[in-house]
Formats: sequence, C-alpha cells, structure tokens
Amino acid sequence: MNKALILIDFQNEWIDKDSDYYVGNIDDVLERNNKLIEYCRDKGYKIIFTQHVESESEDAFAPGSDNIKFIPEIKKQPQDILITKNKISPYYKTAMEDELRGIEEIIVTGILTNLCVRSMIQDAYDRDLDITVIKNCCVAMDDEIQNFTFKDLKETREKINFVNLDEFISNLYEQAITKN
Repeated sequence: MNKALILIDFQNEWIDKDSDYYVGNIDDVLERNNKLIEYCRDKGYKIIFTQHVESESEDAFAPGSDNIKFIPEIKKQPQDILITKNKISPYYKTAMEDELRGIEEIIVTGILTNLCVRSMIQDAYDRDLDITVIKNCCVAMDDEIQNFTFKDLKETREKINFVNLDEFISNLYEQAITKN
C-alpha cells in the first residue's frame, strides 16, 4: 500500500481544562477520526501517529506527564507507527522521512491545525506527496484560525485536497466502484 494516514498530536494536553492549550470539547472530532482510522485500517493504509514532547518543559507537553499520552478515546493500536517529535514539524529530527519512503499519498488530520498539522502538510508538499486534509478531523483554537489556515494553504498549494470525512469516504467508495 502506498498510502498513509497521519494523525498529528492527539494528546491529553489539548483536552485538559487546566492546560493553557485546552481546545475545548472535541468528542465529535475524536469520533470522526476513529471512523477515519477504522476506514483507512480496513483499506490497508499505513497508520502513523505523532506525539509532541517538549523535552525541556516541566509544564505543557512535559516528558513523562499524563498530558503527553494519547487521548484515551482515539483508536491507536500497538502496530501503528509512533513518531515522537520535539518541534512543530513532524519531520524535524524524526523518522517521518523513513516511514513515508514509498508512500505516494497521505491523509492528514490532527491538532493544532495552524501549527503542527500545517507544518506536516507543508513539509510533505515540499516532498511531492499527494495530500488530502480531512478538515473536520482537525482542531485549531477557534474556527477563524482553522478556516484561515485551510484557506491560506489552499491558495498557496493548489494541489492539496481539502475535504470533510464524509466526502473522503464517499469519494473513495465511488472511485472503487468505477474501477470495478
């Protein structure tokens, strides 16, 4: 399979009400991501999760803290690839390049849209990967930031596909029927 699903930083820090990085209730986003994970797993996609750890922090995203653990509701499995990162870019000093060797198309979701998700998209674009972003499976601090990030990426990188989960699944379903 030459496709990968990349899930960026689905960690407890974002749902901890005491954290400066609290993004609010994202239960609906988690549910959609789980549907996407199940769909991509069934289709044989490589599943890659990133985990952000601030190596010098004693607070947010601190090494060994409960907040760097994955949100319990997200359906990560032991066979999924884990990329631990210490910077915004999932490529910077990680195994991402190696894990995507031979992959032609990536599907991207995650938290925060305007930081780590955007960085993943930009870095992958510069490596000539086909990219689909599942908009309603991403989270920013607010809708304005989310919408601006998608608009800016679309205007500056026209080849990137931006769709919602239902569109993604129905488009792939239609393509499969057409090929048969």
